[in-house]
Amino acid sequence: MTSIPLPPAEPDRVVRSTRALALAALIALIGLGLAWELWLAPTGHGTLALKVLPLVLCVAGLWRHRMYTFRWLSLLIWLYFLEGVVRATSEHGLGAALALAEVGLSVLLFAVAGVYIRWRLRNGARLAAAAT
Repeated sequence: MTSIPLPPAEPDRVVRSTRALALAALIALIGLGLAWELWLAPTGHGTLALKVLPLVLCVAGLWRHRMYTFRWLSLLIWLYFLEGVVRATSEHGLGAALALAEVGLSVLLFAVAGVYIRWRLRNGARLAAAAT
């Protein structure tokens, strides 16, 4: 007798709220990067605005609750953190303030992605144990 696959479980409150916060922080970081490099304090000819392209690719994965995207985003985000730290200590005025905002958003996104991943892994182990 073959077993009927169970439908995927609906995300609980913690998963929904951490994903929403991660998406908000990611979109804010994308907006900050574009505004910074194109209008607020541009460096060069605006080509540094391309730095947000990897973040744009993450939006769909976060929207669909893809664990893989959350995992590699939690590693990728440290590049933006480092850029923010370097530019906060080397620039002055608006550029330094924007860099500090980038650092803050990066830390927030890393923390929320970490909570999301841990919660999903913990609940996945519980669901697997309950199914056996």
